[in-house]
Amino acid sequence: MQIFMALIIGLVFGVGLIVAGMTDPAKVIGFLDLAGSWDPSLGLVMGGAILVGAVAFRFAARRERSLLGEPMRLPAATRIDRRLVLGSLVFGAGWGLAGYCPGPALASLASGAREPLVFSAAMLAGMGLFELLERLAATRSRQPA
Repeated sequence: MQIFMALIIGLVFGVGLIVAGMTDPAKVIGFLDLAGSWDPSLGLVMGGAILVGAVAFRFAARRERSLLGEPMRLPAATRIDRRLVLGSLVFGAGWGLAGYCPGPALASLASGAREPLVFSAAMLAGMGLFELLERLAATRSRQPA
């Protein structure tokens, strides 16, 4: 049942991204172009997402189990550290340069266009490189000096 619900929720999310225009890099770049012809419509999409997320997290925080009966596992980290800030900067730079972030890029794969495929491949390569570097750092920190 969980895999089926994940599929349904993923499809609804993907369709929502497409309907909201978040899969159109020109719309995203227009939103980020504050000095040019700024398109504020993406801000409304983000505001709506924040509102829905805030209500959902408030509801979830009061529960011990999900609607499917699994234990609730909500994020516990609240600290803003150097890794979070640097990761956010890299994410924002990539979003601004490409006009894609992970969800819309994956939803855009269905279009058959080359750009989301190249972006998704680069994203997966970056994730793999990060994982490799994290494992190397963990191995080094466990070795005696």
